[in-house]
Amino acid sequence: MTRTFGRIAAVAAFMAAQLSFATAAEVKVLSTIGVQAALEELTPKFEKASGHKLNITWATAAVLVKRIQAGETADLMVLTKQGLDAMVKEGKATEGADAVFASSGMAVVVKKGAPKPDISTSDAFKAALLKAKSISYSNPEHGGASGVYFAKLIERMGIADQLKAKTVYPPASGNAGNFAASGEAELAIQQEPEVLAVSGVDMVGPLPADINNITTYAAGPGAGTKETDAANALIRFLHTPEAAAVFKARGLKPEGAAKAS
Repeated sequence: MTRTFGRIAAVAAFMAAQLSFATAAEVKVLSTIGVQAALEELTPKFEKASGHKLNITWATAAVLVKRIQAGETADLMVLTKQGLDAMVKEGKATEGADAVFASSGMAVVVKKGAPKPDISTSDAFKAALLKAKSISYSNPEHGGASGVYFAKLIERMGIADQLKAKTVYPPASGNAGNFAASGEAELAIQQEPEVLAVSGVDMVGPLPADINNITTYAAGPGAGTKETDAANALIRFLHTPEAAAVFKARGLKPEGAAKAS
């Protein structure tokens, strides 16, 4: 009962805070595809609660960082923590104490109905990669966190050369899970919320804990935005129990204020 009242109070506090806005705003958001499925589900909820409208552009965090460095601006930037830190350091974004809102690890999927290999240990995962006829993961040349990490992982495992000929890469802002769904790849490896968002695949499971890579997501207003209040309203919303429930359902771990709810 106490937890229920706490959730109600948190949502009520958020909605009450929105009443202070004199006018509704259109908020331009640059967001990583790592949280796309969750944020797409949360967008109408936030818009209804706040009156603001979100105009979201999706890409990998690495691609977005390059675009921002090239001069693109936004009212709110939803990036990896590493990416947001870099933008803050360069004076292109601001960061509050509640910037971090979620995290996720990497996972493996197969085409819906296909056999699921054993990936319960690092040795089993290595064997599954070697046995697979084809695999897909983010091209490390595009700078995406999961692709860069996975390329280094298979090098440490000593199997990079053996996997090279049977690897297919998604486009820069694409999803490896789509290659599993189409049958072009027997195994697809990417951030869990990204592959979970693909229809036509079955989840095999997360990478073994000792070799998994956790990515933390953070949001901060763009430097010079005139919609700071609206941008901060969305950041607060990302820490509500309502958002936390969506994150959990989409393969993300809530962080910050939402984590304790």
